[in-house]
Amino acid sequence: MTILYYDCFSGISGDMNLGAMIDLGVDPEWLKSELARLNLPGWNLEVGSGQRHGITGTRVDVVQTVHEHVHRHLSDIAGIIMQSNLGDEVKNLSMKIFTVIAEAEAHVHDVPVEKIHFHEVGAIDAIIDIVGAAICYHHFNPDRVIISPVELGGGLVKCAHGTLPVPAPATAEIVRNLKVKFNGVDFEATTPTGAAILSVLAGKSASVESPMRALKFGYGIGHREHPDVPNILRVFIAETEEIVNTGHEALLIECNIDDMNPELWDHVTGRLFAAGAADVFLTNIMMKKGRPGITLSVICEKGAETKILETIFTETTTIGLRTTTFLKNTLIRKQVNLNTPYGEIRFKLSYLGDRLVSSKPEAEDCKAAATRTGVPLKEVYARLNNCCLDSKPE
Repeated sequence: MTILYYDCFSGISGDMNLGAMIDLGVDPEWLKSELARLNLPGWNLEVGSGQRHGITGTRVDVVQTVHEHVHRHLSDIAGIIMQSNLGDEVKNLSMKIFTVIAEAEAHVHDVPVEKIHFHEVGAIDAIIDIVGAAICYHHFNPDRVIISPVELGGGLVKCAHGTLPVPAPATAEIVRNLKVKFNGVDFEATTPTGAAILSVLAGKSASVESPMRALKFGYGIGHREHPDVPNILRVFIAETEEIVNTGHEALLIECNIDDMNPELWDHVTGRLFAAGAADVFLTNIMMKKGRPGITLSVICEKGAETKILETIFTETTTIGLRTTTFLKNTLIRKQVNLNTPYGEIRFKLSYLGDRLVSSKPEAEDCKAAATRTGVPLKEVYARLNNCCLDSKPE
């Protein structure tokens, strides 16, 4: 089982996370090309080496090349991300992170989520940080993410609302379910963006009883100086030798609907994924009085049901839901990049223990290959599905 371990002894920010991911092995040029699929002008990603207290790592700066005078709402952010050419997994994870920030700001300021307008986190650099985090996460595609106690820092921080105590109120709201530490350093060690990245990835966190074997370390260099504590985010890839039982309890939330405009379903589905759904599917049914209807089924992890229920009640016409607890078993899933006749293609591999039981090429990569080469998509699939994939999970 592959572990992505976040060692946040000096906090986390969006740029520190990108630095650690690149230091861990993400190709910076590939990352830039993926981020370019946002079709968002006005930025440049500067990547270089940095050092704190004798420790060398990667420092990332998102440099805005245009000066913005806009305050974006969550709907504006969603428009940029969901209309981009990024894969659906990256889009959904990015929106989950932004939604966490929006809900924290809404709670702090006591206003509806849709009326929150982002200041710092609506800027181009925050969009790049958050979408970049989603891209890097899906690049490594770990089985588990484990997060150390997070250093929040101390002192005061200047932001759009004035000078506030550390952690800033939105950050404090976001980290409510994380283990945290205070005053290890005298500055804002964890930003709202960094906190939101951890909060969403923590939904996949789990303790591992067996010892881990560390495979590779990455160091993201921060922009702060401290005489005692290096401003560094350390992330490492590790693995456990035992095959962990992947069965766990999850929730199935369902309702039957026969009076809703079908044009709304695409929007509802996107909102549910943004709210934390692991899967959403629709089933045609016949309801009373011979009326055709839809069963909306949502699978989610325990702890995500509050947002899911709120989304269903506010976005659909249902007046009642049924929730069932069930045992969810999954295969161990990996993602690898392979060189093929159509260039580098991502493959999703599924293992039962150390035995490969299924493999498939990434749909978005197949579509891009078909468009690029002029080969029919079904031929691309047929040829790539014959690729020999017999490696064990790494």
